[in-house]
Amino acid sequence: MNVAAAPDTQTLDLAIDGMTCASCVRRVERALGKVAGVQTVSVNLATEQARITGHGAALPSLVQAVEAAGYSARALAPPAETAARAAALQAIELRHLLIAAALSAPLLLGMVITWAGLPWMLPGWAQLALAAPVQFWLGARFYVAGWKAVRDFSGNMDLLVALGTSASFGLSVAALLTAGHHAMPALYFESSALIITFVLLGKYLEGRAKGQTASAIRALIALWPETARVRRDGVEQTIPLDQVRRGDTVLVRPGERIAVDGIVAEGNGFADESMLTGESLPVAKAPGAKVTGGSLNTDGFLAITVTAIGAGTMLARIVRLVEGAQASKAPVQRLADRVSAVFVPVVLGIAALTLLGWLLAGAALADAVQAAVSVLVIACPCALGLATPTAIMVGTGIAARHGILIRDAAALEQAHAVTLVAFDKTGTLTEGKPRVTGLAAAEGTSEAELLRLAAALQAGSEHPLARALLARAGDAALPGVTGFRALPGQGVSGAVEGRALLLGTADLLHGAGIGPDGVADAIAPGNTVSFLAQTLPQPRLLGAVAFGDAPRPEAVAAVAGLKAMNVRSVMLTGDNAGAAQAVAQAVGIAEAFAGLLPDAKATKIRSLRAGDVVAMIGDGINDAPALAAADIGMAMATGTDVAMQTAGITLMRGDPRMVADAISISRHTWAKIRQGLFWAFAYNIVGIPLAASGLLSPVLSGAAMALSSVSVVANALTLRRWRPAAR
Repeated sequence: MNVAAAPDTQTLDLAIDGMTCASCVRRVERALGKVAGVQTVSVNLATEQARITGHGAALPSLVQAVEAAGYSARALAPPAETAARAAALQAIELRHLLIAAALSAPLLLGMVITWAGLPWMLPGWAQLALAAPVQFWLGARFYVAGWKAVRDFSGNMDLLVALGTSASFGLSVAALLTAGHHAMPALYFESSALIITFVLLGKYLEGRAKGQTASAIRALIALWPETARVRRDGVEQTIPLDQVRRGDTVLVRPGERIAVDGIVAEGNGFADESMLTGESLPVAKAPGAKVTGGSLNTDGFLAITVTAIGAGTMLARIVRLVEGAQASKAPVQRLADRVSAVFVPVVLGIAALTLLGWLLAGAALADAVQAAVSVLVIACPCALGLATPTAIMVGTGIAARHGILIRDAAALEQAHAVTLVAFDKTGTLTEGKPRVTGLAAAEGTSEAELLRLAAALQAGSEHPLARALLARAGDAALPGVTGFRALPGQGVSGAVEGRALLLGTADLLHGAGIGPDGVADAIAPGNTVSFLAQTLPQPRLLGAVAFGDAPRPEAVAAVAGLKAMNVRSVMLTGDNAGAAQAVAQAVGIAEAFAGLLPDAKATKIRSLRAGDVVAMIGDGINDAPALAAADIGMAMATGTDVAMQTAGITLMRGDPRMVADAISISRHTWAKIRQGLFWAFAYNIVGIPLAASGLLSPVLSGAAMALSSVSVVANALTLRRWRPAAR
């Protein structure tokens, strides 16, 4: 179990066996929802998994509930084990399909020769001998699952197939038994056998296609080496990966995969991180650089100090995000769920009316039964249940391969509708590597004193402005700081050499009763300005520091790309109006809102949502409220964990062009969902009337039903051809 966001709430994933259509999904959800302690249930037909959240729901009671509904369940196994199990089941499916095809082929041959006008057909008892194993051995699964559905007062695809093929088989047996000794009655054994063969073919092809949708997860997991070479107490040894500990030194030779997250302690080289970030070019690594497990050391020897292993690594987090997105259910799926709840009963009613209508019109019983069978067979809710989850699986998987991590299906669905993107400035549109461009000391303070105190106050901070101050101070000896405190969106405070200091925005100083007094006028245009003041022993302004932060080279293309997609861009920043306007003008953004504290950013996002679907892009702690307030939040993985945990989408590179890519993959996935649902409905809207009118034989209806599911999955797989423009 994985602990979720709410206190005492747990999430459990189950593997479900035996589901065939959207009606099955609804039955399993209903069964699990009745278990004590369960709060929410989401069952995914494409992944054949259930995600349960709640507290106090034990695994045995959940498994028992699923089995009572007519299916089987077990704790979700590791992906490698799941893939092996799926491969074994595929082998069994193929064997059954080949046997069914071999038994049905003579029946099909006789039907084709008869259609050609030649009077040849296998003897009736020979047809019965060929069709019976297909009907009652290879088709036994449909009887078992159909009976369980009836027992649960519901219906599914298996029930429709069982009823339809049984009607054809039973009608043929009755005709054979009542025919004269030398008479050759009209038999329909080929219909029952070929329908089951086509359904088995469809399930086999569907299983193969669904296996391809999970390729992204398998590719990510394959990045983990099984062993690592570590240096302990001066001795090098190769050990299993699960025996590596934080603080160990892992040695990586050229051409080897990096097994852990860590920091380079020795050596220089280049790491291929393309499978994690989508960045095609290798990234230089030197002492002090961070490395990520799963990346490939392409050149040079690296000694890495381990900072994270196993589930704590970035690769593990990526796998969990992708698995979570693929297991979740998009809001649009509710439409399919509502339809599937009444689909099978409605089809049974239509089949009954078809039978009655043909009989009232004076048709022979055999013709009436065949028309009703065609209705039962062609009407399959399987494609309806597969349309959304297969597209989501492929879409989230291909996005992850290109460095776009989508938290859940709801985020993927929401992103396609974005009409306005709100960018944070620092670290998102700019490089996030500011440098000190000017110092303005107030009367009674020298520039050297201003720099020394400001740098000392920021010595323990990881903020980009703090790093810029420390870089400007160089190797100068700095006094210690006590009582350091970060003031989000405003600045910092602390005591240096007995003086209580504030460093931050003009508003921060105003709050302390100290005015900037125009000290920064000469250095402020187009720059970010921080003011330094002391509040004790006596309040006074000490000076101002100006910082310059260049726009990212990709920022202009990012804004232009969004504009080409009819998406407007605005900028929100806590910086001053001059610095905000300078960056906005440089990257092509017309609207910039400056001087916003974190709460004000969130308020602004809510006001923008009044007329647009808004995506917020940020990377810092101060962006978290705005990310949460937006319709969809996108965080740069180069920023803070808080931002990534709040966002619905995480961009693994600090490249703002990926925002357009995230919207693009969402739009493409949404298009595939709509196409899949359209075809699923269209097959039935067109096929059922044709079948009821006798224009489709049961055999053609079975082929069309199998084709519907395969085509929906195959159409979703075309998403694998998507490529990001940012590349």
